[in-house]
Amino acid sequence: MKKIQLFALLCLSAYMGDAQAKHVIDSIKPQKPISQRVAPPDSLSLNTSLREGLLQLKDDNKALKYDKKWLEELSNRSLFPLMQSDVENTPAGTVAYDELTTEVLKERLARLDQKTPFHIEYNPILENVIKNFLKNRRSSLQRLMNISQYYFPLFERELIKNQVPKEIKYLAIVESALNPKATSRMGAKGLWQFMYYTGKMYNLEVNNYVDERSDPERSTQAAAQYLKKLYSVFNDWDLVLAAYNSGPGNVTKAMRRSGGKTNYWNLRPYLPNETAGYVPAFLATLYIFEYAKEHGFQVEKRENVFFETDTVQVKRHISFKDIGEVVGMNEQEIEFFNPAYSLNIIPYIEGKNYGLRLPVEAIGKFVNNEDIIYAYLDQEASKREKPLPEVVSAAQAKSSSKVTHKVKKGETLGRIASRYGVTVNQLKKWNNIRGNSVKTGQRIVIHR
Repeated sequence: MKKIQLFALLCLSAYMGDAQAKHVIDSIKPQKPISQRVAPPDSLSLNTSLREGLLQLKDDNKALKYDKKWLEELSNRSLFPLMQSDVENTPAGTVAYDELTTEVLKERLARLDQKTPFHIEYNPILENVIKNFLKNRRSSLQRLMNISQYYFPLFERELIKNQVPKEIKYLAIVESALNPKATSRMGAKGLWQFMYYTGKMYNLEVNNYVDERSDPERSTQAAAQYLKKLYSVFNDWDLVLAAYNSGPGNVTKAMRRSGGKTNYWNLRPYLPNETAGYVPAFLATLYIFEYAKEHGFQVEKRENVFFETDTVQVKRHISFKDIGEVVGMNEQEIEFFNPAYSLNIIPYIEGKNYGLRLPVEAIGKFVNNEDIIYAYLDQEASKREKPLPEVVSAAQAKSSSKVTHKVKKGETLGRIASRYGVTVNQLKKWNNIRGNSVKTGQRIVIHR
């Protein structure tokens, strides 16, 4: 009898709402004599019934047909630290790699130089980086080539729309190893590693629930616009890459210090250390991807690279954990489809369109059972003592997070400000600095 009642509750709730459905079920139960009747069911019994209803919804999870192995590979975050390390640590000395001779490399770089807008010329530094990648990062590069099938069409669409060379798509590999949730030590975030202020300039929303720097589509649109803007300033794509990494201020200072030179390789000694390894890493990645076949890489061509998805607007705060329990997905899978939600919670705010994006099979299951899901979540929320975090503005979120920078020899306030995407005046205000100089070893607080 209990199973029949639960089935009736699930069916009726779709038409009448949970409260009315429960009332109808109660009215048809066999009634006990007055002397044997107990008190009306409390919230715990209702909560138990709803939980059982949710368990029943999971019975058809095996019907989810999306490629879980492919999704797991796309969600893997292990490649970002390796790429960061390679960019920051240019190999010292000569890297031995007999499979690629200097003569062959020179010929291939010359051909790339002819067909791309970058100044791709042979030099020993670039040769070392290329050989280091081929020798020590082969498995990582193979995985990145496979993953790129998912992201590159989006990148190329937005880059072409903004008249940016499509080869710039390789920049996202150097920046984030194609990880939308990648976060650097400096606070840059997402596929394109936007700092807070730069993201704000291009209308990327950041609060303590939502960070659109991690949204692949929104951040790619912003990156394409920013790169186009940088090219209008420098009119040279090599310098655009350097400016994207270190800030346009550092590039113009390097040009002045070098006596007006504009070739990246001539400016390299005057740029910040991290930028010195950045452009070579980009050019090495470009070379390896363009000559992948010649180096024995075999990209696994997938018939279904993309997932058929749909989006629904939520009607209350809901966590990835609760969603996963209903639709039969784990939190990491849900996070892949909804990377902009920082706390793995989708907020509900009147006037805002925060949606849940999932494979169509899963989203249909969620939509068809929304009333039961929300009734259950309301019951769970009523038992919690700790409220969910309040949504705060981007400015408030910025003020609650800070990093400390230790001044290195030769650094100035201007260079530090450019590195973190803030102004000199802000640095002086935050650190009570009256003059314009800082000392080596001094600790500078930066709010973001």
